[in-house]
Amino acid sequence: MLLQDKVVIVTGAGGGIGRDFALACGKAGAKVVVNDIGASVKGEGFDVGPAQRVVDEIRAAGGTAVANTDSVADWDAANRIVKTAIDAFGRIDGIINNAGILRDRFFFNMSIEEWKAVIDVHLNGAFYVARAAAPYFKSQESGAIVNMTSTSGLIGNVGQANYSAAKLGIVGLSKSIALDMAKFNVRSNCIAPFAWSRMISSIPTETPDQKARVERMKTMETAKIAPMGVYLLSDQASADKVTGQIFGVRANEIFLFNHNRPIRSVHRAEGWTPETIASQAIPAMKGSFPRMDVSADVFSWDPI
Repeated sequence: MLLQDKVVIVTGAGGGIGRDFALACGKAGAKVVVNDIGASVKGEGFDVGPAQRVVDEIRAAGGTAVANTDSVADWDAANRIVKTAIDAFGRIDGIINNAGILRDRFFFNMSIEEWKAVIDVHLNGAFYVARAAAPYFKSQESGAIVNMTSTSGLIGNVGQANYSAAKLGIVGLSKSIALDMAKFNVRSNCIAPFAWSRMISSIPTETPDQKARVERMKTMETAKIAPMGVYLLSDQASADKVTGQIFGVRANEIFLFNHNRPIRSVHRAEGWTPETIASQAIPAMKGSFPRMDVSADVFSWDPI
């Protein structure tokens, strides 16, 4: 089993993709800390039930797991999540930063609270949990982190400025972790999941196109994402030197996303003025401008 005797934390593991990650890690031999505060999609409320139910499922299948209900959005609480792994199992080998909430709103109507709430859970939460585990990873000279990103950040989406910013920020965070922790044999990668879960079940279905899109999305099972998470946490991924990468999983498709690199340049020996930028630089580069796409424009074919 790829994760035999490894200790893994999965945040936001009370349902959906997180639950499937936790179950798959348990099946692969890992001892799992199932973290979930039991809140709504908007991050409201608290319920110990979801995390404990997933723990019970793992144990019923012959695995080992404990529940934790601390919030990733708080630094002290994030440290308690990691401490749960240390207290229960004596070490920490891997993290799947999956916890998330949605507060969708068009940018011009988005409140400060809606912005901060999403950034706190997704971006700050990923940093807090990974940072709390970093001293243990560093001292044992091993560890793996899987950070959940989204095409909302990688490509774009409407009505999700907070979520898109957080998810693209996670890509930068993940790359930085991969660079900073490489000498300690610690790896960090991202997964952009395509799956039908309660996180995206609020998508509007007012037009025929929207209804058709949702029906396509319902065919994408959350369990299809889990194998990639298990692989990225495993020693096999370490042997393959997989770190600093961005993968996408959609049904039976796996994608590798590129990183931002220069695609066109212009030079003027005399230097540039605003006027010459307008008359020369922009016309030269405009043909290479990326389109203002959203995720559905790029992934326009049905899941395979």
